[in-house]
Amino acid sequence: MNSFNTLQLSRDPRGFATLWLNREQKKNAFNAEMIRELILALDQVQTDPSLRFLLLRGRGKHFSAGADLAWMQQSAELDYNTNLDDARELAELMYNLAKLKIPTLAVVQGAAFGGALGLISCCDMAIGADDAQFCLSEVRIGLAPAVISPFVVQAIGERAARRYALTAERFDGQRAREIGLLSDSYPATELEQRVEQWVANLLLNSPAAMRASKDLLREVGSGVSTPALRRYCENAIARIRVSPEGQEGLRAFLQKRTPSWQTDTTAQEPR
Repeated sequence: MNSFNTLQLSRDPRGFATLWLNREQKKNAFNAEMIRELILALDQVQTDPSLRFLLLRGRGKHFSAGADLAWMQQSAELDYNTNLDDARELAELMYNLAKLKIPTLAVVQGAAFGGALGLISCCDMAIGADDAQFCLSEVRIGLAPAVISPFVVQAIGERAARRYALTAERFDGQRAREIGLLSDSYPATELEQRVEQWVANLLLNSPAAMRASKDLLREVGSGVSTPALRRYCENAIARIRVSPEGQEGLRAFLQKRTPSWQTDTTAQEPR
């Protein structure tokens, strides 16, 4: 996988990738280069059919402190149209992450401020340390969480989004779990062990079925039933049943044996 200045993209032999924010000296804060490299890295992940899922992580003490102060200072000196270009670049990153074909899991420690909450909200799942600190901090510096707001609202709901966007209160990992930003939170000393448990669980699942389920849930949305949605769901289950992995999974279940995607993973697991 290609090298980057602000990121590391690594591939585990078991068939998943980890995308590391890698500006540790800057608390993994965003700048224009990191945003562009994240877009390029997600393009690589999207086009790699061998990957089952993606972990999104931050090197060092913090997941991400939000926008880089030097970059923000430069943005303040730009005109409206140039700022609009910057906003469109950030939006491309968020939408590309949200629509990635494979499952995504964010792992959060330390600070996750501002746009970092957008990255977390765009992932399908997120876990973190109990003592991680979250903040929609934009109003403290005269800004608004504009580009990330649709994803944050989807993750934590409209009421909680209003509270934290308008107050800029900090909240910890346990509160993030309560409002739905995190799927679960753990003591910081247990986080790496828990990551491995999540990885092991995801590796039990059919890669094709996870992709199909992600497509399905995107189409289902909030779950409002329509005739068109009913037909889509009927076709979805018919397609997956006759697919190679669907057939393999059903046969393995009926024959009381391990499906091929699990045995392949076991053989490749690092020692």
